[in-house]
Parts: sequence; structure tokens; C-alpha cells
Amino acid sequence: MKRRLFNSTLLAGLGAPALIGLGGQARAAGKPTTIRIGFPGAGTGGRPLPTSGFPANSVFRGEIEQEFAAEGIKIEWKYFVGAGPALNESYANGLLDFCFGHGDLPLIVGRSTGLKHKILLSSGRGGDVYVVTPASSPAKSVADLKGKTLSVQKGTAGQLTLYRVLAKYGFNDPEKEFRIISQIRDDRVASLATGDIAGAIESPFGLEARGVAKRVAEIFDDPAINAPGSVWVGEAFEQQYPDIVQRIVTRLVKVAHWSTQEANRETQYQLWTRSGTSTYIDNKNSWDRVKDLRTRINPLLDDYYLAAINKSIEETKKYKLTRRPVSLDGWLEPKYLNNALRELKLENYWPTQDAAGKFIAA
Repeated sequence: MKRRLFNSTLLAGLGAPALIGLGGQARAAGKPTTIRIGFPGAGTGGRPLPTSGFPANSVFRGEIEQEFAAEGIKIEWKYFVGAGPALNESYANGLLDFCFGHGDLPLIVGRSTGLKHKILLSSGRGGDVYVVTPASSPAKSVADLKGKTLSVQKGTAGQLTLYRVLAKYGFNDPEKEFRIISQIRDDRVASLATGDIAGAIESPFGLEARGVAKRVAEIFDDPAINAPGSVWVGEAFEQQYPDIVQRIVTRLVKVAHWSTQEANRETQYQLWTRSGTSTYIDNKNSWDRVKDLRTRINPLLDDYYLAAINKSIEETKKYKLTRRPVSLDGWLEPKYLNNALRELKLENYWPTQDAAGKFIAA
């Protein structure tokens, strides 16, 4: 079988649109036999587990399996050490039906190559960003890293996040002002420990406790830095099984609601350590300062979501990461989210954000 490949630098395979079907998978007349759901990432050492957020909670709590257990529909989870670009490749080869949390850059690159999917809801937003260096580094600021080697997994949302952070500190041509290399997280952390890189964006607390790294910059919940993630469904799957799509979206909204409850805060801190990507202290220090969990754990496709993705589209053009135009027109399918919010009586539960990221109270 001829396989379609996505280069991790984003610039390969941009010539022809992908034609995505149902992957030759055997399907019952009215429902699928298997639902294949991907996460753009894997835990430490490739551990097949998600990291954080309400889509991850749906895995840890067995929510999707429970939804379809009575019908005998199998849920197949797929995790990609190659993150967003590898997930794109898998979908292009007909091996996925849903993605539970694609970052902005690989989402847009996939769309630019012709991947056909429908955005259903946001997988979360916000979050703190930390620039770290090796613990022994003399650097005290981002400016001290100019001309040195920084590490990020290229093709992922982290690449645009890094560019935005550098721009915030006055560096608008990152690939010329720094040597930026591509590494998966495990390799990046190892390089921090050995001093082979000068800096990276990482959650610092566990690394600092182990004497691996130190912070030189921290940015708290800046809506201009972190773009929201996205949950999508393959277009062909959505057209064939709209009832299944609605059940999955409704279940995810239920999990999102559970995840915003203060009584479940500590439980989530523990759940999110299972992948090994973050420690309990990382989760606690990053989230304890969030007084209202709804401000991060938020499924809405509001004005902020639209503006943030449009901004990311413009950034992919600016940095020449895509060659074909991308538009949100016809890409979003909000009816499933709206139905779920209405059914669960949560229409006014989450605070919305305007295009600039300012919260409008629910």
C-alpha cells in the first residue's frame, strides 16, 4: 500500500490534497466496529498515555469506552511520539477517525495539505510558559541565549509558541538569531541535563527539583502566547456516523464539566502524572494559581478560539511553514458542541473570551 508521509519540518508533501476515507476498516451498517482516536504525543519513553486536560481525563476515566460498551464498539487509542506531524501522517493513511487535542501548527499544516476533518470543540486553552536553561548555565534572561542552541519539536504547536516567546523578548527572526534544533521531549530533557542545548520551553518544577534545569523567563496565561488546542473528526466519519460523533462530543463535554469542579482538582493532578511527562509538583505549581478551572478547561469555539487560530494561520505564512492558504471557512462544525451544551444545560457555564483574550463572565 502506498503511504503518504509528512516530513517533520513541515515542508514535504505539501503538493497534493489527501483523500481521506474510512481506511478500509470493516463497518457495520449503522455504526462502526472500532473508533480510532489519536493524541499528538505520548508519555515518557513513548508510554501510550496522554498528558493533561479533559481529553486526557476521558482516557484515564474510561469515559469513551463506557459510552459504547453496550454496543460492543471498540475504542482504539493511538499515541504519537512524533506528535502532531506523525498524527497527520496517520490520518492521511486512513488510520484515524478522531484527534483529541491537536495543536495549532500541525492542525493548520495538515489542513493546508488537503486533510479533510471537522473541528468539533476546543481541547483547552491558556497555560504558563517557562524558558529553562541547564542548571549550570550562566544565562539569566532570554537575551543571554541569543546565538545559542534552543530545542523544540519542530512541526508541533511548541514551535510557534517558542517563536512567540522569542518575539515577546524582541527576537523577530528566530531561526537567524538562534540555532533552533528539533528534538522530542525525552531527548530535549536529556540535552538540558548534559548541557548540549542552551535552552528550551519546559515545565520547570520537576527538572529544578532534580537539579537539571533552571528558569530564566516565565509567562503566565498570556492569550497571545498559547493558542487553544482542537478536537476534530474525520470528514468521512462525520458524514457516515453523525450520531456517534454527537455522543462522543457530549461525553467530552461531560468530562470537561467534571474536570472544572474544584473537588476534582487534586485527582487530576494525580491522573496527569501517569504519562511521566509531568510530575505532581509540575501539575500543582502550574495549576494551583488558576482559581477558576473553567478558564483553561474550556471546550468553547468562541471569538478567542477563532481569532487565535486565524492568528496562527497568519504566523504559518509569515514563517513559511505552509505553502497553501488555509481558512476557517467550512472547517468548524459547532452543531455537536451546541447540542451537547444544550442537552447538558451548560450553555452559560463556561466564560467566553473575546478576540483579544479578555474573559466575558458566564
